[in-house]
Amino acid sequence: MNRLKVGVVFGGVSEEHPISVKSAREVAANLDPRRYETYWIGITTTGAWTLCDGPAEGWEDGARPAVLSPDRGVHGLLVLDEGRYETIRLDVVLPVLHGKLGEDGAMQGLLELAGLPYAGCDVQSSAVCMDKSLAYVVAASAGIATPRFWTVLADEKPDGGEFGYPVFVKPARSGSSFGVSKVTSEADLAGAVEAARRYDSKVVIEEAVAGSEIGCAVLGNGADLTVGEVDHIALSHGFFRIHQESTPESGSDNSTPIVPADIPAASRTLVQETAKAIYRALGCRGLARVDLFLRDDGTVVLNEVNTFPGMTSYSRYPRMMAAAGRPLADVLDRVVSLALEDHADAR
Repeated sequence: MNRLKVGVVFGGVSEEHPISVKSAREVAANLDPRRYETYWIGITTTGAWTLCDGPAEGWEDGARPAVLSPDRGVHGLLVLDEGRYETIRLDVVLPVLHGKLGEDGAMQGLLELAGLPYAGCDVQSSAVCMDKSLAYVVAASAGIATPRFWTVLADEKPDGGEFGYPVFVKPARSGSSFGVSKVTSEADLAGAVEAARRYDSKVVIEEAVAGSEIGCAVLGNGADLTVGEVDHIALSHGFFRIHQESTPESGSDNSTPIVPADIPAASRTLVQETAKAIYRALGCRGLARVDLFLRDDGTVVLNEVNTFPGMTSYSRYPRMMAAAGRPLADVLDRVVSLALEDHADAR
């Protein structure tokens, strides 16, 4: 059987570079070598593209300069070798990237130009989901409950008197809790906005939603969607700040993920059905993790959508899918198949 030539892009220039590398290591451990011939495309923190042997420690050493060609005639990689470029044709790409220039539609646009099938959301849904304010507007238009929010642009100063505290201040287009602050008084608002602007010039201020943090992993396209077990982030104090610990593999100092979530069966069904509705409303495809708040009255509110969720050893998406009987190897097989099917349908 001819193996599929899969390009796995990882690393990147966003603050989530280390998380992407960890995700790629889990992908490496779960891609079936009997089915896939894998080409590892590592992007350094300075934006240099390379072809390397894999995402293990020190992957940059000995890597060769390489780029994805936007020319559809190449349909894959251009690799610099002794002053000349060689080409490697790819069948499909897994963009195992998180954050800016990975999940926001930029990489997806390059792959569209290149004519390469790729896993995950397309340009439009990636861009909308990455921008929390746009995601809320689209979800609300589909009848999904969202937090009350305000958008602060680069040249604006928020009027702290118009908010009811506490509020959360977030970069509009960032992930993994980078730059997020909980603000309990007007005196702390300006500092929180400046902290968020370290990651994005556009800032979102949200009302604090009283409820439990719940997640749902979604896999598939259109009407054919599979969901994982719902998870619940149990907090001892503060708020959930994923990937902020120095050694997240050993756990968090204030949060414990519970899978399956310790919630009533009716709430579990509501979370899963709402997650699927959000996924469709935002135009997601392939895979995404939908995060929600479950209020005490049993209603749910959108928190955010991750269009290429973490695949690390401690990440929520693979844990939820595994609890539902879908190990990561099966998930990767499915997203590759979906990418190829989508590309065939688009022709």
